[in-house]
Amino acid sequence: MYVQDARDYHGLGTVINHKFKANVIVHLAAVAHAGKSNKDPYSTFDHSLRTLENALDCARDMVDQFVYFSSSMVYGHFEEGAVTEETACNPLGIYGALKFGGEKLVIAYNQVFDLPYTIVRPSALYGERCVSRRVGQIFIENALQGLDIKVNGDGSDMLDFTYIGDLVNGMIQVLSQPGARNQIFNLTYGKGRSITEMVSILTEHFPSVKVEYLPKDKLMPDRGTLSVEKARKLIGYEPEFPLERGFVNYIDWYKGLFKDFEGSGKLNLLFG
Repeated sequence: MYVQDARDYHGLGTVINHKFKANVIVHLAAVAHAGKSNKDPYSTFDHSLRTLENALDCARDMVDQFVYFSSSMVYGHFEEGAVTEETACNPLGIYGALKFGGEKLVIAYNQVFDLPYTIVRPSALYGERCVSRRVGQIFIENALQGLDIKVNGDGSDMLDFTYIGDLVNGMIQVLSQPGARNQIFNLTYGKGRSITEMVSILTEHFPSVKVEYLPKDKLMPDRGTLSVEKARKLIGYEPEFPLERGFVNYIDWYKGLFKDFEGSGKLNLLFG
């Protein structure tokens, strides 16, 4: 493991091409939060687009596969409630626009330098060790602390909640199957679920939790299901964790973590 600022072109090139001599790059160096991106666009450009351009340029003529993590946000509003990889992208806000621009840059490097790529579009990730302050993480942490759950909107918004175990299994297929080369894949559970359904599962484990409804963020698109049929067909992707299974795993993990920190008197370290 080497710790390297991916914004440093020469430092990154030394790590990729000389220390590791990598044959595959999975590019994750980016701002992973839409709200933060819209509030601080300069930093987002620096940490999301600059890092990608450096990684791509260091990778050309050197690696066998460049995997770029994009986002379901590239689609913008889901006009039909469901999207495939062929659905036209019309991102809303800076985060989605940068992710879509990143996809175009990856494809351009393939066109110009013949750099093999795979673009992955995940959605509403949740699961153990999440640090991105996504909705599931916030719900559980608030419930553990006896705080209200805040929902932006009326709870009817649909998201294709994806457990980290499914994404990891999908990535194994992306890295091992030849059919993944030069393709774009939705890697999600493959079914939209409402925020209310996630809250319902949470309240089964925290019966005393209270829910507060707030206005919806105008820069959050209306989403739903991302079809995973292409990934099933080309790389054998088979998601296994519906919300009822994956989110319960996440809750149980957090409860165990909470208990360990509570016993050590270091709860402030857990919740920052």
